[in-house]
Amino acid sequence: MTQWSGPTLIAVFAGFGLAFVLVVPYVAVSYRKRGELGLLRAIAAPAFLVYCFALVTYTLLPLPNVDAAYCAAHESLRHPVWNPLQFLEDMKQFNTGLLDNPALRQVLFNVAFFVPWGVFLRRLFGRSIGFAIVSGFFVSLAIETTQLTGVWFLMECPYRLFDTGDLLSNTVGAGVGALLAPVLRRSGRLRPADEPRPVLARRRLLGMVLDLISVTLVGVVLSMIALVVQYVMKGTLQNNTLIDDVLGRWVPTAVLLLLVPLAGNGATPGQRAVMLTVVRADGRPPSVLQSIVRFLIGSGGYFILVGLDSGWTSLWLLAHLVFMIFTRGHRGLTGLVCRLSVVDTRAAIREPVAPPG
Repeated sequence: MTQWSGPTLIAVFAGFGLAFVLVVPYVAVSYRKRGELGLLRAIAAPAFLVYCFALVTYTLLPLPNVDAAYCAAHESLRHPVWNPLQFLEDMKQFNTGLLDNPALRQVLFNVAFFVPWGVFLRRLFGRSIGFAIVSGFFVSLAIETTQLTGVWFLMECPYRLFDTGDLLSNTVGAGVGALLAPVLRRSGRLRPADEPRPVLARRRLLGMVLDLISVTLVGVVLSMIALVVQYVMKGTLQNNTLIDDVLGRWVPTAVLLLLVPLAGNGATPGQRAVMLTVVRADGRPPSVLQSIVRFLIGSGGYFILVGLDSGWTSLWLLAHLVFMIFTRGHRGLTGLVCRLSVVDTRAAIREPVAPPG
């Protein structure tokens, strides 16, 4: 493993892990603020989280064994480099070609490392060029200060060098990214957020995936709470079917995919996030019987099969995927059986729903 592969892997796993936790509220906010998610944002949001973790891991890792002997051998790290153009002098120490000069390559790396900061601030958050540059400066200053103080005095001494040249090159990189950001501007007409969008197969699939993530996260939280209670009461942790199956799977499935639709407009959390709802031919929410049958045939049935370790689970998923893609309005197998339609929430408010054919 190279010097950078470890921090990179940590950043990737941590970034995507946090994205998994935040994806449902992020999609919900995106649909309500912009009317849709969009491919660019779907890629940029987790990429930004990975990038932020990379800033942290590249600042802190790899961790050396910082003890008295290390501090004595690296006394020079206690003295910051105050000349931001010191790299020009450092370049003269290497008898290499310009592009092969280690000092110059380090500066170029620092510039490139903060280019994404400017791009993300401009395109993902809609900030100005000035804000992207200033924020890039302060983020870089926080990094350099962390290095100067030995991770805010957690270490006996600094193990990285505070260099104003890095501060300058990072800030330049943020500025370059901010200036390049308009290249990524999406083409096409921007539609009002309250304008209904078509019910496409990919949107339906996204809602299903969000439901799966919601059930998984709630199950994990309930299981962790139960394990903590078990440990406090018994002083030990044991495998428990009640925790794994009931709290980890059955309770979140029943609450999120059956009780929430029954108590609301018939939509699951994933469907609500992407602004979809389920209605009868007259535009009303599903009846209690329709909701129960829909649950048993659809997502509830899937989790039941998973809990039973049934070999039919994959076939179940495939059947629902095929029906979701090829039925009219992408209402899926549950809609076909229960005579329900899946519509955009904004369209359902404005106009009646045509009877399903």
